[in-house]
Amino acid sequence: MPSRSEKKNPTASQEAAAQGETFEQAFTRLEESVRRLEAGQLTLDEATKIYEEGMRLAKRCNELLSRAELRITRLQSEFAEQMSMVDEAPAEDGEGDPK
Repeated sequence: MPSRSEKKNPTASQEAAAQGETFEQAFTRLEESVRRLEAGQLTLDEATKIYEEGMRLAKRCNELLSRAELRITRLQSEFAEQMSMVDEAPAEDGEGDPK
C-alpha cells in the first residue's frame, strides 16, 4: 500500500499510468522536456525538476516499448506454433502425396 507521501505526490510515471498515457503522449512530453533543457534560460531548480520528469518519462516510454515488444514476441511465437501444427497435420482429403 502506498505511503501518504506517495498518495499526495505521485511520480509522473504513476500519474501517466493512472491516466493511461500512451507512448506517443509520454514521448511528446519527453521531447518537450529536452527542448526546454536545451534552450537554457532555466534556473538550476527548474532544470533539475525538468530533468527528473524527463527521466521518469524516459522510463515510462521504455516500459511501454518493452511491453509492446513482449506482446509482439508472444504473438510471433503463437503464430509459429500454429504454423508448425498446420505443417505437421496429415492431408485431410486422404489422397496422400500431392500430384
